Amino acid sequence: MLKFALSRLAAAIPTLLIVSVSVFCLIRLIPGDPASLMLGDLADAASLADLRARLGLDEPIHVQFGIWIGNALTGDLGRSITSQQEVLPLLLARLAVSAEIVLIAVVLAAIVAVPLGMVAAWRQGGMIDLALVGTATLLLSIPAFWMGLLLLLLFVLHLGWLPLIGYVPIRQDFTQGLLYVILPVATLFLHEVGVILRMSRASTLEILRLDYILHARAKGLSEPAILWRHAFRNAFGPTWTLLGIILGNLLGGVAVIETVFAIPGLGRLLIEAIFARDYPVIQGCLLLIATMYVLVNLVVDLLYPLFDPRVTAQ
Repeated sequence: MLKFALSRLAAAIPTLLIVSVSVFCLIRLIPGDPASLMLGDLADAASLADLRARLGLDEPIHVQFGIWIGNALTGDLGRSITSQQEVLPLLLARLAVSAEIVLIAVVLAAIVAVPLGMVAAWRQGGMIDLALVGTATLLLSIPAFWMGLLLLLLFVLHLGWLPLIGYVPIRQDFTQGLLYVILPVATLFLHEVGVILRMSRASTLEILRLDYILHARAKGLSEPAILWRHAFRNAFGPTWTLLGIILGNLLGGVAVIETVFAIPGLGRLLIEAIFARDYPVIQGCLLLIATMYVLVNLVVDLLYPLFDPRVTAQ
């Protein structure tokens, strides 16, 4: 297991390095001068030159990258141009908000969609299968932001059951915090249920056609026993991989939902930083999102042998 973990970790390091170079170069392609933005349009040439020297902007591009990556490795991602806050604590605070919503939504979606997908495969071609696949397709066809607006219209404006927009940390006030995250979580949940259900159904159908399932039926085992005791672990492997991809995507790509519900998460921070040309925050957000994506998928790879007995941790 240790050798397997080390090999996956070694494969992740070049990926992170390539991501770091890409993030650094893309930010440098954005029009505008960070020093001019920080000091304002009325700054004199001497002040601009002094700030560029302090930020290392007067150095060659490879030297600038060395300074930036060296600082990043020590946890120093600079200061926000707009708020003058340290970037790393700001990112971690916003990430905690996004992770709270995303983790709840993905876990609930997996708990609901994986069994439903297996049932749909078990009843392939029947009414249950058609109803589940049709529902999943419908949920996938509705954009997440539109789903959020529909939920706001129904549960806030028409029924008045939930607060309109905003955010209260659950750890600060559990009841109020829960009320504010119900709709964002429900929006992500409904969208991801369709994705996971279809994957669970497809992987289960593949497993149910294998010879060992036919052998289990020949021994007289009941269909539920075959489905849950013999098919589940083998069928869950591809779905587990999909869950890792979904989780990595949502941790950095939930900006639309956070904008709809006015939630101060990582995605919304990135959008605000782009509009404000807050280069340190943009660099930090992109680097953190890419790192989270790589780490989530690394964890998925390391845990894969626990869910799929056909894969050995060697």
